[in-house]
Amino acid sequence: MRGDLPDRFPALRELETDSLRLLTRSARLITLPPGTKVFEAGMPCGNYLMVASGRVRVQQVSESGREIVLYRISGGESCVLTTACLLAHEDYAAEAIAETEISALVVPRACFDQLLADSLRFRDFVFTAYASRLTDLLLLVEEVAFGQVDARLAERLLDLRDPAGVVPLTHQDLAAELGTAREVVSRQLKEFERRGYIRRERGRIDILDVEGLRALVRKA
Repeated sequence: MRGDLPDRFPALRELETDSLRLLTRSARLITLPPGTKVFEAGMPCGNYLMVASGRVRVQQVSESGREIVLYRISGGESCVLTTACLLAHEDYAAEAIAETEISALVVPRACFDQLLADSLRFRDFVFTAYASRLTDLLLLVEEVAFGQVDARLAERLLDLRDPAGVVPLTHQDLAAELGTAREVVSRQLKEFERRGYIRRERGRIDILDVEGLRALVRKA
């Protein structure tokens, strides 16, 4: 996999020859099954994480147990929380869980620091991802603070449905997606079902009226 690193991470296709050699020599390839904790809050951060394939969910859990999904990392992307922790020399403040089987490159801190110092292309890769994700996180804060729950839930159901129109998540899972309480999500789903937008099943939601949900999103 290391030999086709530029194909896995298109943003690194123009990486300088010496930097590419250093990265491929120093990075370690890992494969993790679904459900594995990639890192957790309080864990020291000593490596830069680059996901080659699969999907990772990064979330924060409060002391009361409430969860909020911060972002997801897909193939070809890096973990910006890891970037922040490496730059600040701090421990992780959230956890990451493999939603699917993942393959990832783990880059030691010493290699990461040297690439940042020596490679313009690598710096662009790191900080472009960082800036983009920061914008996403600011939008998340705005949604949680000011967004209407019905519109946010409708949008998330549309985003998370599979080709068959099924969202394979529990009420608690959706509450974590929105950063709200399970009871709030349950009440809203019950209202969606009353309107004919969805059908609730154990551990899943069936989407019945896509346009109805889209209208809620547009109205917000």
